[in-house]
Amino acid sequence: MAGRINDEDVKAVRDAVPIDAVVSEYLQLRNAGGGNLKGLCPFHDEKSPSFQVSPSKGFFHCFGCQEGGDTITFVMKIDHLSFSEAVERLAGQAGITLRYEEGGYNPSHQRGERIRLVEAHKIAADWYVEQLATSPEADTGRQFLAERGFDQAAAQHFSVGYSPQGWDHLTRFLRGKGFTDKELILSGLSQEGRRGPIDRFRGRLMWPIRDIGGDVVGFGARKLYEADNGPKYLNTPDTAIYRKSQVLYGIDLAKKDIAKASRAVVVEGYTDVMACHLAGVTTAIATCGTAFGGDHIKILRRLLMDNGSARVIFTFDGDAAGQKAALRAFEDDQKFAAETYIAIAPDGMDPCDLRLAKGDEAVADLVEPRTPLFEFALRQIVSRYDLDTPAGRASALDEAAPIVARIKNSGAQHEVAVQLAGMLGILDTQFVVKRVAQLARWARDRGGKGPAPERHHQGQQYAGPPQSATPRGPALNLRNPVFATERELLKLALQRPELVSPAFDAYGVDEFTAPPYAAVRQAILDAGGAEPGVADPQDYLVRVREAAPDDAVRAMVTELAVEAIMLHKGVKGVDEVYAGAQLVTVRRRAVERRIRDITGRLTRLGTHGDPAQLAAVQNELWVLQQYDQTLREHGAAAL
Repeated sequence: MAGRINDEDVKAVRDAVPIDAVVSEYLQLRNAGGGNLKGLCPFHDEKSPSFQVSPSKGFFHCFGCQEGGDTITFVMKIDHLSFSEAVERLAGQAGITLRYEEGGYNPSHQRGERIRLVEAHKIAADWYVEQLATSPEADTGRQFLAERGFDQAAAQHFSVGYSPQGWDHLTRFLRGKGFTDKELILSGLSQEGRRGPIDRFRGRLMWPIRDIGGDVVGFGARKLYEADNGPKYLNTPDTAIYRKSQVLYGIDLAKKDIAKASRAVVVEGYTDVMACHLAGVTTAIATCGTAFGGDHIKILRRLLMDNGSARVIFTFDGDAAGQKAALRAFEDDQKFAAETYIAIAPDGMDPCDLRLAKGDEAVADLVEPRTPLFEFALRQIVSRYDLDTPAGRASALDEAAPIVARIKNSGAQHEVAVQLAGMLGILDTQFVVKRVAQLARWARDRGGKGPAPERHHQGQQYAGPPQSATPRGPALNLRNPVFATERELLKLALQRPELVSPAFDAYGVDEFTAPPYAAVRQAILDAGGAEPGVADPQDYLVRVREAAPDDAVRAMVTELAVEAIMLHKGVKGVDEVYAGAQLVTVRRRAVERRIRDITGRLTRLGTHGDPAQLAAVQNELWVLQQYDQTLREHGAAAL
């Protein structure tokens, strides 16, 4: 078993890799104000961004699903890694050599499974590229690419490679790099043979498939020889690091331009992606041997941010299979807030063939939005019926109207219903519009109680996580000024400890009346107080999270560390005056509660109590009243 990673090295990794740089590899981030960034949460489906990143704190938090943490936590959750695996991955990106406290440097065979499988794929990808570039046997592969308009530079840009025809060339090569037979089988690079592992891919052109973070997680392999009895395209089987329904070929190259242009082009094959990118359409991606589905939509939505100007263009062959693929894509159309279009080249050519026949400009022109996907889908449905007869028009309406009714935007739904009436040749347009509206109402009624109420945060009512989640304590109504001020003071203690230290560290846990806030105060106390956070804010937040007793408190710490500080009307900024006001307010309320308690105790003692005890209580009351008056008159200076 690998030793524990040295704490100093873990801290060095956290400091070296900015959280916004890591998160932006997976989703588009925009300015959220107050130095924070926001985007669509990668851990749950949402329409508007509630996922926030604080680069200065090195933390993220989703106000919708309550996931949160630092850079290491994000990588662990997004890629399903262990703590050690996440640190090792980030250390590799930062060029940091890790030390292990139980046995020196970590032997490669002891590293986490995912890290090992990814490393095997990286080495395999480089080896395949070398084979294509240098092996005489790979001339068939080079010729295949050349016939499709791809030279050696294009092959290198996309890391296209070649797998030799022998039984176990790659398997023996990877064994020589220290990988075990078990690892090679788990990776999908090898498969069981009669005498041990053999290469899964033999005599094929190889396209590396990378995840959105850029790691090679699988391969797409194209048959080159007639003697090969396998399928035309052979993909890596599902493994611990590869799920074909959850990856998009080319996403690592296209993601930044997709986010920048708010546009994605979905093509059908690896060579189509290559043709598009070489023609200047650098937002092109493709599925990997499976239909475009819900998991692919999630990837694109996080990059497109679902803004109103976003566009998704599908290119499909004009044959029956291509039309069927387009209709399948339309089934998921309403999961996008983006506008969806379909582009079919003249003569049914795919982008690769089109580039070869007519050049780069023809490819760029092809993917300009032409036909809305809903219009294409409706025309495909309508074309199956005889519209010259009343029965044919009625049957076409019966099939098409439910599709139009699924359009969520009521204005767009009405407009498409009018278009459908025109396609069918039904002169009574309002009849079609009413029919669609009726179907839409029925669909909403069948949906149950309607959409869930909005979740509020940042100074508004906070109702905890979704009901399906584990309850995380009592609801906090931030319209209660006591709770609101306690929240603000804790945010200051976590985000701006220099403004509240050292006074804050003298505050008792019982000065925070909301149980979740009292738990956060205790975590800060257990982590050594807020004052150390002045010197090293990021390490301080990490220690507070580690001191939290459970995930609920840990989530609250992250939420308070990321949430914007709410300034009251007339307050110019977060400064010592503002911080002092929060300190005083929380302290005065605690003093007032204590005064009420003592007053009640005096009442219970009455005039017949023990004189010494009575005098002690009266003295305590007098001291508290004087302290309250001093706080009122001198503010934070009296703390």
